[in-house]
Amino acid sequence: MQPNLLRRAQKLTHRPAFWGFLFISPWLIGFLIFTAGPMLTSLYLSFHKYDLSSITYVGGENYRRLLVEDPLFWKALKNTLFYASVSVPLGISASLAIALLLNQNVKGLKLFRTCFYLPSLVPSVAAALVWEWVFNSDNGILNTSLRMIGVTGPQWLQDERATPWAFAMMSLWGVGGARMVIFLAGLQGIPDSYYEAAKLDGASGWKCFRNVTLPMLSPVMFFNLVLGIIGSFQVFTSAYVMTGGGPNHASLFYALYLFQNAFEYLKLGKASAMAWILFSILLVLTYIQFRTSKRWVYYEGGDK
Repeated sequence: MQPNLLRRAQKLTHRPAFWGFLFISPWLIGFLIFTAGPMLTSLYLSFHKYDLSSITYVGGENYRRLLVEDPLFWKALKNTLFYASVSVPLGISASLAIALLLNQNVKGLKLFRTCFYLPSLVPSVAAALVWEWVFNSDNGILNTSLRMIGVTGPQWLQDERATPWAFAMMSLWGVGGARMVIFLAGLQGIPDSYYEAAKLDGASGWKCFRNVTLPMLSPVMFFNLVLGIIGSFQVFTSAYVMTGGGPNHASLFYALYLFQNAFEYLKLGKASAMAWILFSILLVLTYIQFRTSKRWVYYEGGDK
């Protein structure tokens, strides 16, 4: 029996798959413990009423109450959808504009790139405190600047009509970060021969941008769009630090409301249900983006 086991072990060790799984086993173990395990646990808890002291099976009651009986759930979802619909297009447009500027061959280019990238390195809590001062209705730099040109600015963080726009504006703080770098890499990957051919055909700068730059950047734009929408649905720190969800729940974003249910109200079953609803929403939105990308994303190989 022992020789047979030894021969089987020797055959196993000679298979490439064995060594592959052996070398990635630390990652697999970490994934199972820190990602897959918590996800399955949250799915289990979403069908239970759990407040750290007792756990009771309630079936789909958590989902029903969220969708039917909880107006704050829909308020948080509405706020998050508005934030995503404004911040994502603004962020992509601004990131692309900055990348176009930083793709020019000018003196001091490395310094400019560093200056634009630096804000993305500021911790999110520190950035939220800075913007809380910027949006101060009395002494903030934004309203002070508006008063200098004869305009009375709104109470950005106290007026429920202005608060969503304030957070959308704040989302531009990190446009010089990862998205800008990705756009810059995409711009540098476009062959110069395309621009030369377009100019020989009499194309202006705008036509070169519209007919060469944008199509060649469409895969990069698609990538940033997918990640931007996913990230916009996870906005939390700024609202938690600056307003706590106010005024009148105008900045109660989905992730913040989930956090409140889990760690302030100790409704862990309800919070788990919210997490899986969010997962489902993002899954559907990502699927729609992939389906519609065939109409506007151009790949250099010719396939869409």
